[in-house]
Amino acid sequence: MSSITLKIENNVAFLTLNRPDVFNSFNREMALNLQQKLDDCSTNDEVRAIVLTGSGKAFCAGQDLKEVTSPELNPGFKAILEEHYNPIIERIRAIEKPVIGAVNGVAAGAGANIALACDIVVANEKASFIQAFSKIGLIPDSAGTFFLPRLIGFQKASALMMTGDKVDAVEAERIGMIYKYFSVETFEEEVAKLAVKMAKMPTKGLGLTKRVLNESLVNNLKEQLALESKHQIEAAQTEDYSEGVNAFMEKRKPNFQGK
Repeated sequence: MSSITLKIENNVAFLTLNRPDVFNSFNREMALNLQQKLDDCSTNDEVRAIVLTGSGKAFCAGQDLKEVTSPELNPGFKAILEEHYNPIIERIRAIEKPVIGAVNGVAAGAGANIALACDIVVANEKASFIQAFSKIGLIPDSAGTFFLPRLIGFQKASALMMTGDKVDAVEAERIGMIYKYFSVETFEEEVAKLAVKMAKMPTKGLGLTKRVLNESLVNNLKEQLALESKHQIEAAQTEDYSEGVNAFMEKRKPNFQGK
């Protein structure tokens, strides 16, 4: 059984973390497998949106501690960060297609931070987010210290990282950690509906939006205005822009092709 499953439907790639017996915790094989699957989705023109979710009761419990405590299997923290998690985060942010984090259960440690690196994060109402690192004497990784303070503010992020307190889906939406939560019964349907909606959007424009948002995390105002100007000109040259304008003028729904 593959540690990562990939299913493509309606121009949506559904990537599922698939080690449910250990709450989809990461070992080296799964981390490298996810990187490869993300690369495949990035270059596949059929894929216009990506959903990252988990199988079973959890989204992802973070690192498989059995691996790091095994003398035979432990790759060491340097490899775990530089070869496993950091490349995953970099790929999620670099893919110029919308990536939806569909949190179906507990998201802890690196699992929580991988979810929060996605473009749109949704959860079912029984899901939860835990910065579990402090419980075993570690610091948050997988870009948690980068994204979480920007999502919910420095003070709240600092407290959650130091206390390791659990945040349920309702609270996560309230404080701006995630976009929306859905009932357990409708979660899969709502995720699919959102993903198909994103797959029908102007993919090139969304990719450029993502590029500009990435740069906004480090740019000053003048730099950001210049970047917006550069990429708006690029967006205006796409086929989807022409289709969007024509559809507006003709009072019909646009049929974007992602070009």
